[in-house]
Amino acid sequence: MGFIWSLIIGGIIGWLAGLIIGRDVPGGIIGNIIAGFIGAWLGSLILGKFGPETGGFYLVPALIGAVVLVFIVSLILRSMGRNRA
Repeated sequence: MGFIWSLIIGGIIGWLAGLIIGRDVPGGIIGNIIAGFIGAWLGSLILGKFGPETGGFYLVPALIGAVVLVFIVSLILRSMGRNRA
């Protein structure tokens, strides 16, 4: 049950990051989960571990890391789309 809970929390973090940035995360639900997991890892590297924890994620650094990740990915995808046109 802990693994499923981590997937749910990771998906919610990725979804919230997409809402904050105003762009959808590529890949739908799976993309949200991946963005949540990578964002949590990135946020804990940059900011450390603080704030409330649930599902193995420290929510504040995870959300900030996911926002940064979604922003960078959206910039890369947008620049790749412009080069193709």
